[in-house]
Amino acid sequence: MKAQARLSVTTIVIADDHPVVRQGLQSLLSQEPGFRIIGEASNALKTIEMVKRLKPTVLILDLMMPDINGMEVTRRVKKYSPQTHILILSMYSNEAYVLETLRNGAEGYVLKDSPGNILLHAIREVLAGRRYLSPPLSERAMDIYIQAIKPSDLDPYEMLTTRERDVFNMAAAGHSNAEIAKRLSISIRTVESHRANFMRKIGLHNQTELVRYALQRGILLLKG
Repeated sequence: MKAQARLSVTTIVIADDHPVVRQGLQSLLSQEPGFRIIGEASNALKTIEMVKRLKPTVLILDLMMPDINGMEVTRRVKKYSPQTHILILSMYSNEAYVLETLRNGAEGYVLKDSPGNILLHAIREVLAGRRYLSPPLSERAMDIYIQAIKPSDLDPYEMLTTRERDVFNMAAAGHSNAEIAKRLSISIRTVESHRANFMRKIGLHNQTELVRYALQRGILLLKG
């Protein structure tokens, strides 16, 4: 009786707000033996819910999402589905952005202008338990960078609640209280309360200080 080798299946969720990007990734990954796309999401909140429900092997995540940035999504996915490997796909090579995603639990960071074989290699690397940073990013440089500016155990941003982080991210990106309330399906009064709480916890006094803090912390992503 012949034993038939069975290829293990790597389940993948793709999260990107651009349909053409998701379509391109779907086309690339579906040709790989053992890879199976089980879900696609166009925003952060849908991504988090999908990962909680499907528990994929790999999440390919765009850093610039329309509601909450990919760094915060990474932190939550690791909380709800710690076994999911997270691979960031981004146009940003800024070290602060790379560092923040690694801090939050991402295992790979691939620049969007990389060829398809780089992404496939990155997926296989994180599946093997290794970290992958696409050129010109240097893992050794990142290791040194992480150690050099390791956050304090009392980092005030880490003390924010999940909803305070939501409001923080959207407020830093310039969304009004009304826009934030609509996106999160909460009242404007609740948004105001969360805003007051995180401003107090972090020690911020106005929008300018909020934006400056978000930029310095590598939390705010700037388009353009």
